[in-house]
Amino acid sequence: MAKAVQYLGTGRRKSSVARVILTSGTGKFVVNDRPFEEYIPSAATRLDVLQPLAITESEGRFDVSVNVYGGGLTGQAGAIRLGITRALMEINPDLRSTLKPAGLVTRDPRAKERKKYGLKKARRASQFSKR
Repeated sequence: MAKAVQYLGTGRRKSSVARVILTSGTGKFVVNDRPFEEYIPSAATRLDVLQPLAITESEGRFDVSVNVYGGGLTGQAGAIRLGITRALMEINPDLRSTLKPAGLVTRDPRAKERKKYGLKKARRASQFSKR
């Protein structure tokens, strides 16, 4: 029996890392061994994650299996989206011309700024008291 071809993509966002595996199939989507709808309850965030598949018209053509850790739900969703994009580009490099204008190829570099000494947070100083 021939082993199904797998396409891998790694996505990162804030402190989240997602390992995405695309295999040819019927559109089954599993995140950390849980159904996609259960793992990401927000419909808007789900649409955001599925954007690369929608733009390339590949919904239902691939089974998506994701292992994601670190950060919160929004960061994880962004990481999954980038992972799917990179896996799709591994399948067909010509898709880059469709995905790039939508801003899906670029890794979002924004991350939490470090706390500085003498301050309460990264930039928040204690309240000034005149007396």
